[in-house]
Amino acid sequence: MTTGAPPPLAPKRSRARTFLPLGVAAWLVLEIWLLTVVADVAGGLTVLALLVGGAVLGAAVVKRAGRRAFRNLTSTFQQAQAAARTGAAPSPADRAGAEDRNGFLMLGGLFLMIPGLLSDAAGLLLLIPQVRSFLGRYAEKAVERRMSAAPPGSLQDAFQQARIHRPDGKVVQGEVIREDAPQGPGRPAGPRPPLTP
Repeated sequence: MTTGAPPPLAPKRSRARTFLPLGVAAWLVLEIWLLTVVADVAGGLTVLALLVGGAVLGAAVVKRAGRRAFRNLTSTFQQAQAAARTGAAPSPADRAGAEDRNGFLMLGGLFLMIPGLLSDAAGLLLLIPQVRSFLGRYAEKAVERRMSAAPPGSLQDAFQQARIHRPDGKVVQGEVIREDAPQGPGRPAGPRPPLTP
């Protein structure tokens, strides 16, 4: 049975979904090729030592960045609790924890833990504070630009509506029943039981 409505159009595939698998495959091939070249020149034990050293350094960096992020989070909660006890307005968020870019520091540690020389080089670059702050500023500007250019009905609009109309985040389940709708052969004529979660 046809309804006369045109079939829904398939969503357009984004460029990231198209090129990301190709980029990952090219990166893996380049990593393996670089490991074999360095192993031919310096020896297999040297490459193994580099990979193990990178993994150990990466684990230490991730642990340190995680502790710093947890410390910043607990201090923020403590400030909010102190403001609630005194009845004063909470102070604006302290940007000291955001300036060290813990997310990029953790990403650098993860790059160091991934076996490969290119990922180790990227991880070492992310350990430099100036590189982290430059990337953080670039990421903030890119997110602000995308959020301001988002069309109505997008994810940003949905978040804004949810914040305005449902600040508590509660969802009420229900069903709309029209009394003037014709009763078909598959629908019971009596009242329906309530929905259960």
